[in-house]
Amino acid sequence: MSLYNHDWRKVIKILKKFGFDVTRQRGSHLILKKDGKIISVPRHSPIAMPTLRSILAQAGISEKDFVKYL
Repeated sequence: MSLYNHDWRKVIKILKKFGFDVTRQRGSHLILKKDGKIISVPRHSPIAMPTLRSILAQAGISEKDFVKYL
């Protein structure tokens, strides 16, 4: 599996497995938190590759670990 063409719902589901919780929504973005880290995930599909990489970097999750949950 690769990082291409992932639905925002699937990304949220995987981030929850890493311990992130959805705390609120602002416009078309969901805000997730964990241990002081705050991540914004857009609610549109597919999530662009650079955006997904940025989300993973902010979360401290490697692409390899993310792909394991796909």
